[in-house]
Amino acid sequence: MVGNGLEETKWCDTVNVLFASAEFAPLVRVGGLAEATSGLVHQLRSDGVDVEVVIPDYFDTPLADETSVSLDVPDWAGPAVARSGMSEKAGPVTFISVPGVQRPNPYVDANGDGWSDNPDRFFAFSAAVGALADLRQPDVVHCNDWHTALTFGFLPGGVPTVFTIHTLGYQGWTSGGWLDRIPHHSEAFERHGGTNPVAGAITLADRVVAVSPNYADEIRTPEGGSGLHEEMIALGDRLVGIRNGIDTGVWNPSTDAFIEADYAPDAMAGKSVCREKLLDAVGWADSEVPVVGVVTRLVEQKGIDILLDTVRYADLMPFRLVILGSGEKWLADYARHLATEFPETVAFHDGYDVAFGHEIFAGADLLAMPSRFEPCGLAQMQAMEYGTIPVVTAVGGLVDTVIDADLDPEIGNGFVSQSVDSAGFVDALHRAVRAWSDLGRRGAIQQRGMKADWSWREPARRQIEMYIEIVNRKS
Repeated sequence: MVGNGLEETKWCDTVNVLFASAEFAPLVRVGGLAEATSGLVHQLRSDGVDVEVVIPDYFDTPLADETSVSLDVPDWAGPAVARSGMSEKAGPVTFISVPGVQRPNPYVDANGDGWSDNPDRFFAFSAAVGALADLRQPDVVHCNDWHTALTFGFLPGGVPTVFTIHTLGYQGWTSGGWLDRIPHHSEAFERHGGTNPVAGAITLADRVVAVSPNYADEIRTPEGGSGLHEEMIALGDRLVGIRNGIDTGVWNPSTDAFIEADYAPDAMAGKSVCREKLLDAVGWADSEVPVVGVVTRLVEQKGIDILLDTVRYADLMPFRLVILGSGEKWLADYARHLATEFPETVAFHDGYDVAFGHEIFAGADLLAMPSRFEPCGLAQMQAMEYGTIPVVTAVGGLVDTVIDADLDPEIGNGFVSQSVDSAGFVDALHRAVRAWSDLGRRGAIQQRGMKADWSWREPARRQIEMYIEIVNRKS
């Protein structure tokens, strides 16, 4: 049995994991999936686990010391080729090429609409992952979200399996005609006459991981289960909630090359320098008005419209808002309109800029996350690592990471809106602004967030224990 000490997991170098995902930072990054998968893999490898990362070959990315192998897949999924080698940015990786996989964006076209052949592309990728597993014979196959879920219908019998749900809202639903193409357990993927990859994956996997304990509870309810709550309940202890971490080698204000000045919990002067740099970047004069940062995808899930509706109260609290993100056009237009109408209150950067994202986390005073649902969330942990106080809604992993400083003054590390609407979020923002204005309270809340361990060490330890358990049970 794996112990609590990190050093006790080093013997896991005997465990080989084939780890499949549609995203993996920094090679392909659309959302939090990329950060979560790369952070976990980095820690697993540090702890001695042999992980082969498998992702689609979207961009024909070059690799050092490359080897390749053709994969035995059905005609509709081929030809399929796996290229393995060393990535300068991400370490050892395997790219799988299947018909239609190469696109400028993994999921959507220039208009933001999903590629019409996404089922074809990702189902072919899943078939190829199954063929690669048959070739490699790993101890564990670990798949992530719907893009890899059909893999479970192509795996050789007996291999231990894990399926991680990063967000249940996307299940890969498509026509029932695909069922005839799944060689093993096709009935598990059938739902209401159609093909549901996630339904099949959760039925067949040895363990299903939700990316926070509270999210594991939410997806067992009709409100949070996206039509699969009964299946989630039926999993029993096969469904576990393991909170994501953040890569503290990347997100660390004492070593971050993207920010203006380094700082740490016991030496905070650099945060003021970073604040000045952020204000200068958006063209604002310094003042005692707190800066609220937002680094996000502009989608309804993230509640950006809820946040933008609070701007009418900005002068009364007061606060200023810096937004970095891209996504749905109507949300970008709304943010752009407010930035034009209130240029001293709202600054909007449409797109994603890695360096500017780090500058916001370091230079902002508060971070806003008004999510309608949030399986785990990474930004709130990244913010706390930088001494930026999070203001969030009481959903998903935000509940597992942010403790309201008014409700629990001794251990509170942020502020939580109990309702997912503009009225509740205005109240939480107002309380946060008031606490920020009190230097003593501000410092205490910042210190609690910065001194917590948001790394992948503990989540990876739990993943390792799970791997060992299912390997031992199946063998």
